[in-house]
Amino acid sequence: MAASKIAVLHGDQTGEELLREALRLLERDVLGLELEKVDFDLSLEERRKTRNQVVIDAAEALREFGFGIKAATVTPEGAGDVGSPNAILRKQVDGRVIVRTGRRIPGVRPLAGVHAPISVIRMAVDDAYGAKEWREGHDLDEWAYRTEKISRRTCRIVAEYAFAHAKRIEAKVFGGPKFTVSPVYEGMFKEELDAAAERHPDVRYDPQLIDATYALLLSTTGESLVIPALNRDGDTLSDLVLKMFGTIAGAESVLLAFDDAGAVTVAMTEAPHGTAPALQGKNVANPMAMILAVASLLGYMKSDGAHHASRVIYEAALEAVSDGVRTADLGGHASTTDFTDEVIRRVRLKIDVWSALADVER
Repeated sequence: MAASKIAVLHGDQTGEELLREALRLLERDVLGLELEKVDFDLSLEERRKTRNQVVIDAAEALREFGFGIKAATVTPEGAGDVGSPNAILRKQVDGRVIVRTGRRIPGVRPLAGVHAPISVIRMAVDDAYGAKEWREGHDLDEWAYRTEKISRRTCRIVAEYAFAHAKRIEAKVFGGPKFTVSPVYEGMFKEELDAAAERHPDVRYDPQLIDATYALLLSTTGESLVIPALNRDGDTLSDLVLKMFGTIAGAESVLLAFDDAGAVTVAMTEAPHGTAPALQGKNVANPMAMILAVASLLGYMKSDGAHHASRVIYEAALEAVSDGVRTADLGGHASTTDFTDEVIRRVRLKIDVWSALADVER
């Protein structure tokens, strides 16, 4: 059987360091899987050098392979610079949904008593991102304008995926846009959420305005939630949700593209945090999110071996934290390398034990 190909999108600063740590889990002597990694340098230096051609090439590989993993990258502020590689990638692969799930980290006390998983299903394109902006006037009479847009197609894809995801994890679809203030723009998303609720009568649906969603999250405890959100709302909301479980470095982020039948055609995983330049070269950053990004990516592959490996990595990472192997953001003393080494040790042990049990069963 031919090796599955994975596009590896390298990045900047601590983001690149964490990616290299996580990639150690994909080596054949760890998981026993035949995986071919194809590298693309998405560092700011290379993006400037190629005027983003390397990003276009990476996107083409994502479409061809269907799988990719990405390091955090720097987005320069200058208007004439190379901009955000994430925005280019999402447009080129037609990514419509970003999934980020906060989950309980064993042994880590969450905020507000929350312990059931919360998934934010975020619109990956349009809205405030890529909007046309301009200013008119002078001094105190200067006005700033922004033209945003969303499509019904994207609204429907996000709404449908939110309900399908909620069904898979036995959760309630909760929250929504501020349609009372914006009945035409945000109302379109609300219409699609209501229509998806009718198509999925077996999934609980509790629509709330986005401001009420934030407030009510602080009082939720025992119920799994799926929160569909516009692009800008989902960006801010997912950071809050992940931090409620202890750290933004405790969960992965997934970009998904779909065919007309709703099947996933591209899955690109990454850590939801930034490049953390203050931590670069210190070997103290938490690699957990990047490690879980590896686990998540394997879960989208079709082979039983990849699915098995995905579960092994998830378990190994969470068990390591539970047993006190933690980086500084979780109150521990483990270095980046220490934590990765421990996860790899546990992965190898699990695979060895499960292989022995399989021999017994035969």
